[in-house]
Amino acid sequence: MFEIANRLAELPPYLFARIDRIKQEEVAKGRKLIALGIGDPDLPTPDFIIERLVAAARKPANHQYPSYWGMSEFRQAVARWYASRFEVKLDPEKEVLALIGSKEGIAHLPLAFVNPGEATLVPDPGYPVYHAATLFAGGVPLHFPLLEKNGFLPDFAELERLVKSGPRVRLLFLNYPNNPTSASATLEFFREVVAFAKKHQLIVCHDNAYSEIFFDGKAQPSFLQVPGAKDIGCEFHSLSKTFNMTGWRVGFLVGNARVVDGLAQIKTNVDSGVFNACQEAGIAALDHYEGFCSELRATYQERRDILVPALNAMGLRCTPPEATFYAWARLPSGLKSEDFVLNLIRNQGIVSTPGNGFGSAGEGYVRFTLCSDISVLKQVAKILRASV
Repeated sequence: MFEIANRLAELPPYLFARIDRIKQEEVAKGRKLIALGIGDPDLPTPDFIIERLVAAARKPANHQYPSYWGMSEFRQAVARWYASRFEVKLDPEKEVLALIGSKEGIAHLPLAFVNPGEATLVPDPGYPVYHAATLFAGGVPLHFPLLEKNGFLPDFAELERLVKSGPRVRLLFLNYPNNPTSASATLEFFREVVAFAKKHQLIVCHDNAYSEIFFDGKAQPSFLQVPGAKDIGCEFHSLSKTFNMTGWRVGFLVGNARVVDGLAQIKTNVDSGVFNACQEAGIAALDHYEGFCSELRATYQERRDILVPALNAMGLRCTPPEATFYAWARLPSGLKSEDFVLNLIRNQGIVSTPGNGFGSAGEGYVRFTLCSDISVLKQVAKILRASV
């Protein structure tokens, strides 16, 4: 029998295995489940993006290996988008890097900047890749809690304690608008982050994948809008959620030139870049984002306003999110996240995600997605209200 490497053995147990088994049992009984667990847009990629892909795919030059950094035209489009959307100026040649989805870049970044035994600061609850990427680089993930009483923002006193706790800390992972809590952050918060990072000489890695899914006109900021942010940090973004392109795997890293170059060096050794036709489609998306994104936000807001009241009516505590397509609901006291999710599958046929799947601080919460049609969410609302 072959033994797996220690880095895999160090990963936390796969919490969702039991949930997957229950789902399979229910499906085997002939039951049709309503999936509100995975954050994968159900809406199609816009036609104008697909049309650009089709035309680009017919170009023979696009069938060869792409640039590790990404097409110059794509990086220029990213820079134009940041200037238009956030009023952030970027050098497309040194401060923009194309990624095979932002997840790939996040997973590889610690390889460039974290030595074995050094540490990263990882939010809890949080996107599991931050933890796994640190382990794969031989690093030590130091988890800081995101608590409801703090608006699911980190406590800087706790971050200070962790920085002084032992191993040298190299990276701080942040994600706002946040998955899974759907919390938002302000520019004032990011100013504190910049000051903290400069004090401790940390690289800030901000995951901004949900910036364009916001509601009630509350546009979400970029970390790089803060003066000095580019001195110590970088920001990941993806076309996945913004343009319903999760399967296309097109993302990018922007910010500090040294950080961008460090990740580029890793990428030259482990991948061959993003398919050029997908990058051309990405250019079309970024250059014509406003009209499509406003319609997308209206759709998700309508869905939010159906699901959230139903969650509260059944006894959960769910504040309407200002951004993301997630509803983060607090369970009544004494209920465990996994137990609630399993019972919801068995009794109501609705699939959600237990909060502790994102870290121990997520215990007592459950995450629902808005990635289902209005008619489905109305059905869910009816089922939930009837279950009271």
